[in-house]
Order: sequence, then structure tokens, then C-alpha cells
Amino acid sequence: MIIKSYEIKKINISEKSFFLFYGENQGHKNEIIEEVIIKKFTKNTYRYDESEILGDQESFLNSILSKSFFENEKLIIISRVTDKIRDLIEDILEREIKDLVIILNANILEKKSKLRTLFEKNKITYAVPFYGDNDQTLSTITSNFFRKKNIRISQQAINLIVERSRGDRQNLKNELAKIESYVKDKKSIELEDLLRLTNLAENYNVSELIDSCLSKNKKKTLNILNENNYSLDDCILITRTFLLKSKRLIKLCKGFEETKSIDATIAGFKPPIFWKDKEIVKHQVRSWSFKNAENLIFQINEVEYLIKKYSNNSINILSNFIIEQTKSISN
Repeated sequence: MIIKSYEIKKINISEKSFFLFYGENQGHKNEIIEEVIIKKFTKNTYRYDESEILGDQESFLNSILSKSFFENEKLIIISRVTDKIRDLIEDILEREIKDLVIILNANILEKKSKLRTLFEKNKITYAVPFYGDNDQTLSTITSNFFRKKNIRISQQAINLIVERSRGDRQNLKNELAKIESYVKDKKSIELEDLLRLTNLAENYNVSELIDSCLSKNKKKTLNILNENNYSLDDCILITRTFLLKSKRLIKLCKGFEETKSIDATIAGFKPPIFWKDKEIVKHQVRSWSFKNAENLIFQINEVEYLIKKYSNNSINILSNFIIEQTKSISN
């Protein structure tokens, strides 16, 4: 069944158990999940990435089939879902499990998507599209924010905030939270303050994301992926940055194989590695062999090609690749 995002507030969530949220507006999806749905399940909420579930479907099924004495309801939120999870969801639907609510959070899904078709045609499931916000919607959200906070602001300043949120509700909320922290007890904010305070909407964790991935820190890598709403341009930027850091990793791995001393390898590396990055770089070198790091370069180039070819699925292609790299590799 297809419904509009604003209709979710009218639904008895505990009675309607399966939702597919899909579309480019990750900020709006997060807003509905956090402010409408999750409030009903503050004690028994579980978050997964699709790759985690597909890697061990039996354990996941056991976890939702089991019910402890203190658990009356379970809310499960699964991020970055694709058609790969369709068969598993169909299996869960057939089991008619009570007191279970599942939210599938997907990026853009084409009309021919099997998962989308399943949720649109089934009478007990809900497919909810989340389209990008226009400037008028974002301007209204911004105006309401300052009105509630009793802060005076010009329309020009509001337009600047909206422009710098780049059509994304999540970016807008991040900027508003930053402004709120800055204003504190002030009753107004000037355009000049906003020019210094706000940033062009972009993800600042690209370097941290790649460093965590190359260090095989799966938990942190997943957290960064979950907290960001990457565009196609972001995906290209990530692959390019990934390529640069991987080329550095190759040289470091080769040097380590020759010197057998990681400290000496890092100390003699050109250009110098900043002191604050040395520990994570050491961890990366220990996690990769020269051969595997060299092979990584070819994989990154292939991923960039796939991202450009299948742009509508770019974030899933990139996320799956990044998560795959966090697994231990036999050197």
C-alpha cells in the first residue's frame, strides 16, 4: 500500500508493522523515524545495516522470533536496504509475527524494484516515498524554528540558510542546531553572523570514513555511513579520496615489508604524516599487506565506474564496497 509521509502520524504504528521508507530525502525520513515512530519504542529499538542481516540471516530471524519476558514489542530499523532483502522480508511477513515493527530505510528505488512492488501491493505493508524538499518547504521549517525560539531574523538570512542546506532537510537541521548553540540567550541574529557560522552543505567525515574503513573498524564505519546522507557527487569525492589514501597505504605497506619497522616506515615517509594521524596510519598498515593494498586500487577504480554507470544506486554500491573492506583479509 502506498501512503504519503504526512499520513504516518495518523497510523496506529503498533497495528501496522512493516514500512518501506525510500527516496532521496534522508533528513525527512530521519525526522519521521525519530519524532513519530521511535518514541513509541524507546526500550526495544534495534538498528541494523542490510549487509549485517544478509551476512547472517539465521541469527537475525532467531532474534526477532525470540521474545524475552521484558520485551512486549520490538522496533527494528534497517538502513540502506535494497532488493536483496526482499526474500527475507517476505519470509517474515508469512510468519505473521506479533508485536514486531520493521522500518526499511532505502535510498532511491526504481518503479521496477521488487522490494518496492512487494510493499506497494501488499495490504499489510506500507511504501512511503520521501521526495526532496523544495526551497519553500525548507524556508517554512526555518521560519518556524526561529519563531518558536523567539529569535528575530531577516528573510535574507533565512534564504542564506536554506541555500546552504542544499535542498536537504538533514543539512538544514544541522545548521539550525549550530545556530541555536551560537545564539544562546540572544534575541536576534545578523546576516554577517550566519556567513561566518554556517557552512556550505557537505559531509565533513569523508577522511574519517575512509580512515575507519582502512583500519577495518566496522562499527565506526557503519556509524559514519548511517549519520550521513551522501549524494552522487559525494560518492565520487569519497572514491577519489579513497584512491589517494590507498596509494599512500601501498607505499607504506611496501616500506614496512622492507624495514620491518612500522615506526621507521612512518618516520621516513614523504610527505610527512601528521602526528595526530600516526596511530591510525599504523593500524592501517598492520591491517593490510602490500599485495592486498595494491588490489584495492583496482577495486576502487571499478567501483567508481559502477557509481557513474548506475548513479541512482550509487550510495548502495559505495556502501557495500566500503563495508566489505572492513572485513579481515588473509594476507
